[in-house]
Amino acid sequence: MLIAAPAASGAASGPCVIGTASPVCHLVTGKVTFVADGDTLDVDLDGDGRGARRTRIIGVQAMELTRYSKYAARRRGECHGVAAANRLDRMVRAAGRRARVASMASDPRTGKRLYRSIALRIGGRWVDVGATLLAEGHALWFPHHAEWAWNASYSELAQRAAAAGRRLWETDSCKAGPAQSAGLRVEVNWDADGDDAQNVNGEWFDVLNPSAQDVPLGGWWVRDSHLRRFTFPAGAIVGAGRRVRVHVGRGTADAAEYFWGLPAPAFENPAGAPGLGDGGYLFDPDGDLRAWDVYPCRVGC
Repeated sequence: MLIAAPAASGAASGPCVIGTASPVCHLVTGKVTFVADGDTLDVDLDGDGRGARRTRIIGVQAMELTRYSKYAARRRGECHGVAAANRLDRMVRAAGRRARVASMASDPRTGKRLYRSIALRIGGRWVDVGATLLAEGHALWFPHHAEWAWNASYSELAQRAAAAGRRLWETDSCKAGPAQSAGLRVEVNWDADGDDAQNVNGEWFDVLNPSAQDVPLGGWWVRDSHLRRFTFPAGAIVGAGRRVRVHVGRGTADAAEYFWGLPAPAFENPAGAPGLGDGGYLFDPDGDLRAWDVYPCRVGC
């Protein structure tokens, strides 16, 4: 699925989101020289004389690669990671590597990398890369408090892909099982009582098991839209008709409660910026996304 944008006319500014009048973004064209993975590439921006620079795509979080390559057959990584990188690479090649690069701030960064929205010129029109990856189920929604123009529309695209069970959201696409019929669910408490920063353990994941069978969770893992994750230890079980809780902060675990060990809250508060939110995701040891709770709900509520 390709999400199209009107062609940029060489202006230094224009609408951030396709089909809207505001907010307005800084725009520049460039050439993609390398696709690192499903959400990161190298772009040589026209006119800046600095050569190719590593660029993180705003609003999307693809699964990780363990081996980068310009050759699709040589890429290696987590389930769905190689597919996302290959999809992005095909789009880049179809565009003759020409890109339109956009951001709300003049030069946002994530670490040493540029942080930009990317559109590619395909078939005579600009195609929004982030929107395409999310709509096709290649990536998780990754909202941002400062570069917020894409938050709401990207959230809806991701939730529609989830409702349709596309790619990443197909719960047995990597490998069937374990406990495929259990129908596990995830609930996220993203707003702790009082000040979130002072009550880190007031944020938590619950993994719920509505089935009549106990489900061993050793090697399963949960995450938010960032890369950080908590992996359940060997021996962890969510009993039939029961739940286990993963607190975001530090503490002493038992059979029903676990602790992620983070020093600060993990989940974005929707009031923090327009369209902001987050998600909690449960993966099995094969890399299948088995359950999720993405908020705020925009599809099928």
